[in-house]
Amino acid sequence: METRGCCASICQCFFEYSTPKILIIRSFKVGTLNRITQALVIAYVIGYVCVLNKGYQDTDAVLSSVTTKVKGIALTNTSDLGLRIWDVADYIIPPQEESSFFVLTNLLITLNQTQSHCPEVPKTGFDCTSDRDCKAGSRDTRGNGVQTGKCVRYSAVDKTCEVLAWCPLELDKEPPNPPMLADAENFTVLIKNSIRYPKFNFNKRNILPYVNKTYLEQCVFNRITDPDCPIFRLKDMVTEANEDFQTMAVHGGVMGVQIRWECDLDMPSSWCVPRYTFRRLDNKDPTDLSLTPNYYNHRFAKYYKNGNNEETRTLIKGFGIRFDVMVFGQAGKFNIVPTLLNVGAGLALLGLVSIVLLSHAVCVVVMATVYIC
Repeated sequence: METRGCCASICQCFFEYSTPKILIIRSFKVGTLNRITQALVIAYVIGYVCVLNKGYQDTDAVLSSVTTKVKGIALTNTSDLGLRIWDVADYIIPPQEESSFFVLTNLLITLNQTQSHCPEVPKTGFDCTSDRDCKAGSRDTRGNGVQTGKCVRYSAVDKTCEVLAWCPLELDKEPPNPPMLADAENFTVLIKNSIRYPKFNFNKRNILPYVNKTYLEQCVFNRITDPDCPIFRLKDMVTEANEDFQTMAVHGGVMGVQIRWECDLDMPSSWCVPRYTFRRLDNKDPTDLSLTPNYYNHRFAKYYKNGNNEETRTLIKGFGIRFDVMVFGQAGKFNIVPTLLNVGAGLALLGLVSIVLLSHAVCVVVMATVYIC
């Protein structure tokens, strides 16, 4: 009998259906607060979540590849090199980098270096008065070679340790101002960027479908007249970053080319186009330039054989601007799952509002009852 009664109770509970009681509170204050709060929740869900934030879409991050090609000719006339033409093989070092390129704009040249003996450049740790101050075979990362153990005269007033090195040694001095390759401001670069959103199987490149060979041969990027041209003048990029090209070219620096792809794939694919921005990446104004000069330079050499079959080289300390191309982006497309999730969250928020207002109304009723009593 007990078992039969327990089963009957379980069946009765299983097949029951209950509804909540509805409490109608006729209060202008509570009713107004209820409608205003509901309107705010609906505006948030529709305006921000669905329209502004596109909560009905699934999203994917961009995958990208970048290649660059620089063109331009510079002319210099110096006492060391004479009249000389510089083309892309001279000033793009190295020829290819990953999503970046370096343009030589200024240089210090040390000609006709050979491996021989010469006095070290005067600096702390290399000054001497006799051979006892110099240690044969000593190597110092701040020096230019291997000490021979001899103290020799560097100038009429200075004596330094002799080193086996590429002589004559490079002198530590300021680069020319104005820069030697001042014409680099008129160089142009073709930036080819291909992107893919794998989740949506969508591909595109920054050379848009309507762009043809004739247009590419004559266009240069201009934010007003040619915003879709993938060819950029170096001076224009630096100027858009609120910098002066000639000033930056003296000691070098680092520029960022930012390409942003924000694509709504519910719209025509022609609406998905790149947006270009430019900014300087290195800090040109550190706290103390004397401690950490924020220049961009590196050294490279060109090697030769002279008439005596002796190896010689020309050492170049090159200053220039490195351009880093950075691609950002996100694509969105309608998907029922995020749509239902955001709609459900909005309905839950409306329900929460009702509970909060009901609690407030009950408190008001209780307080009124207490006051009447």
